[in-house]
Amino acid sequence: MKEFDAEALTHLKLQKLLYYAQGIHLAYLNEPLFEDELLAWEHGPVAPRVYDEYKGNREIDFNPSEEDLEIFRKIQGVEDSRNVLEVVYDHYGKYSAWHLRNMTHDERPWLETPPNSVISKDLIKEYFEEEVLQD
Repeated sequence: MKEFDAEALTHLKLQKLLYYAQGIHLAYLNEPLFEDELLAWEHGPVAPRVYDEYKGNREIDFNPSEEDLEIFRKIQGVEDSRNVLEVVYDHYGKYSAWHLRNMTHDERPWLETPPNSVISKDLIKEYFEEEVLQD
């Protein structure tokens, strides 16, 4: 897997990349990349557990726990998941956190979900099948 540019990866950007990775993984492989729910927060989709892990940090400093490393090893071992992550980072990683935030605010999963509510995986999957993978 390609290395992330840690200096360019802010907490906000990480949250948006997780949303896009989840959406493409659901649409392309018909299964979630991760089980955590995404919530429709003020600045777009957020994985609360990741938020709690990195809140207070503007930029992500990668000092992964052993549990995080084990999850990463599992993903690395699944070629389709690894490919999805590479595609997401190659396509969306070039955008700023605020650009990604604004993109999510124009997309149906965030628009159709009440504030602070769970964005359903079915809605995410449907949107990415219809709008993203068709491009």
